[in-house]
Amino acid sequence: MPHPHVDRNRLWSRLAGAVAAHPEPLPTPLMVVDLDAFDANADDLVRRAGGTPVRVASKSLRVPALLRRVLDRDGFRGVLAYTLAEALWLHEQGVSDDLLVAYPTVERGALARLVGSPAAAAAITLMVDDVAHLDVVDSVRASRAVPVRVAIDVDAGLWWHGRHVGPQRSPLHDTAGVVALARTVVARDGFRLVGAMTYEGQVAGVPDDAPGQRARSLVVRRLKAASLRQLGERRRAVADALAEVAPLELWNAGGSGSVAESAADPVVTEVSAGSGLLVPTLFDHYRSFRPRPASYVGLPVVRRPAPDVVTVHGGSLVASGPAGADRLPTPWAPPGLRLTRLEGAGEVQTPLTGTGAGLLAIGDLVWFRHAKSGEPFEHTTSVQLLAGDAFVDEAPTYRGHGLAF
Repeated sequence: MPHPHVDRNRLWSRLAGAVAAHPEPLPTPLMVVDLDAFDANADDLVRRAGGTPVRVASKSLRVPALLRRVLDRDGFRGVLAYTLAEALWLHEQGVSDDLLVAYPTVERGALARLVGSPAAAAAITLMVDDVAHLDVVDSVRASRAVPVRVAIDVDAGLWWHGRHVGPQRSPLHDTAGVVALARTVVARDGFRLVGAMTYEGQVAGVPDDAPGQRARSLVVRRLKAASLRQLGERRRAVADALAEVAPLELWNAGGSGSVAESAADPVVTEVSAGSGLLVPTLFDHYRSFRPRPASYVGLPVVRRPAPDVVTVHGGSLVASGPAGADRLPTPWAPPGLRLTRLEGAGEVQTPLTGTGAGLLAIGDLVWFRHAKSGEPFEHTTSVQLLAGDAFVDEAPTYRGHGLAF
């Protein structure tokens, strides 16, 4: 097996060749998606899902052409959107007629558009976990002639010695609370209860095989195992109770880090994944899969302040979440570069140090990987799509379409 630096040097050469061969100068920051790796990751997600449909999480892509590409593949079905306005736009563009909005919506303008369009209302499912979410929908419509599809978000955290471990999402922790809301939905004119969601973020989104962190990784794996056991029991109890209230079309669960585990639960009818297609650095260290990085940001060297230091223009692509080193972008190709502790990822310029600096001349591109998937594309209007050793297309991002969700 080649040393990892060999692969990264090959990547650097491959990207440099594609940039040099392009007929026009390319602006920076230069966003690139490697379609070969993207397609391989898609195949791996389908394999791990084991026949359970995979719903693609749009927040982890934010490039309509990539959404279309993955939805054209066997094994993928529907979009997990992150805002209702986004879901409405994707439906209008014909990207999908099966859209599940992953988070509760209180945007009255978007809700008014939804209830004013029977076609959109038939294609889009809203997420709720409180009666107040239903009240907001009702506040924007004069009649209830157009039924609104809703799914209930059920807390999927682990209860460990009286403490909650997992994302702070839904307030619905027990079967009684879920059933009470379900009965309210069913009894309320103008709504249809069609599904449920249980997102086990403490399983899907936490690396469990980090190098140099053997003890921590062991604890994480034990917590994941306990969470899956407990959630399986809770999910079955909730599903049995909901079956007495209304027949459900879908039960959504999982994420890129727990596709196989979530799909193994017979209650689950679909799993969600998005980050596993592009593979940001937060998804590097999982025992369950070995994906291929597929997304890169190229920044040009503009200074050489010292023999072992170069400065690139730009760099402030710090990921959302708790502040920490794991949220910083990682200089990836050529290998042998690192951010400085004093400046980190700068706003307009970013110094890099290390043995790789000696390889770089002013004008060369350094390729970074982002910590989270999708977020870098908010900083650019288009993405170059790489296949083999050449850029084969340029795809607009949401921002390139003039959109900001």
